[in-house]
Amino acid sequence: MDRKVLEDMLSRGQDNAILRYTLGTLCLKEGMVESALEHLEQALRQNGNHSASWKAYGKALVAAKRDDAARQAYEQGIAVAESLGDIQAAKEMKIFLRRLT
Repeated sequence: MDRKVLEDMLSRGQDNAILRYTLGTLCLKEGMVESALEHLEQALRQNGNHSASWKAYGKALVAAKRDDAARQAYEQGIAVAESLGDIQAAKEMKIFLRRLT
């Protein structure tokens, strides 16, 4: 997916959690950590029950060297994932959380 296309969608008012999640993950892959954090935080404001957003947000916080915040994000993400039955996301975030300790 082309980040510019998604940014154009956002500028036209097509703001939603999935768009923000996708933008956040693309920005993170491109090394644009602060932009990734902004998009992922907005994704979670719009839908705090999106396990993948919590996982990506934790990764972005680690990339920003904000380990304490990443721990909190992973813990919250694990709780969300488990409450939704998203076992795979919960397992992955538990592994990422252990790596921070």
